[in-house]
Amino acid sequence: MVYKTKGTCSQAINVEVENGVITFVQFVGGCAGNTEGIAKLVTGMKADDVIRKLEGTPCGNRPTSCPDQLARALKQLKAAQA
Repeated sequence: MVYKTKGTCSQAINVEVENGVITFVQFVGGCAGNTEGIAKLVTGMKADDVIRKLEGTPCGNRPTSCPDQLARALKQLKAAQA
């Protein structure tokens, strides 16, 4: 799934989930070190756990962030797979 981000430096997130587990994450744009680190950390984790941990994370004075956008992408993907 390709999720178009809103309100962040990254433009999109490519994410794949199989049987509730994240198998692939790639941010398009954004702070390369941070987004690559997030992708490595969450790959192999349960999508629900990542949503709980990252949802609502702000970036400075912005109400959203790349981690928050990943949580939103995972929620959208979960709803589509239901």
